[in-house]
Amino acid sequence: MRVHGAAQAPYGFIAFCRSHADECRRRSVSYRRLQLTPTRLNALETVNRTVNTMVTPETDQVLYGVREHWTLPRQKGDCEDYVLLKRRMLIQRGWPSGALLITVVRDEVGEGHAVLTVRTAQGDFILDNKNDRIKYWFDTPYRFLMRQSYLNPTSWVALAPDLNHAQTTRLGTR
Repeated sequence: MRVHGAAQAPYGFIAFCRSHADECRRRSVSYRRLQLTPTRLNALETVNRTVNTMVTPETDQVLYGVREHWTLPRQKGDCEDYVLLKRRMLIQRGWPSGALLITVVRDEVGEGHAVLTVRTAQGDFILDNKNDRIKYWFDTPYRFLMRQSYLNPTSWVALAPDLNHAQTTRLGTR
């Protein structure tokens, strides 16, 4: 994923950080990418599958009567709620926050969607409530728009608009 410049954080994220400041604080800053060991891969798969199973998909409109509301889900939630819970669970397991980046994409039908990008030395992987399999970002059907900065979780970056899934796969970029 190539960074294109700064981006405005999603409104729902800003509101979430106001009410859950500890979830949005900068923890240790690490410029290094983590080695994706079998133990770490197992943790990613377990957390992704666990959250995908325990949370039932439901829109914010139905749950809260508003178009956008980011929160840690109890039983029901939408895509960003899954992401927030997965991120929290991985941080509780010792993962650095700079390796766990909330990412906004356009999904396979062009709708807004949130996924969790995990930065590793082996490439960027995606945890998604639509799929229990962990995938390289370029192996998803998504168009990547923006994500958190790995340096500061309250800063967001735009992702290069000129490289979409198909182009990136042909180039072999990770």
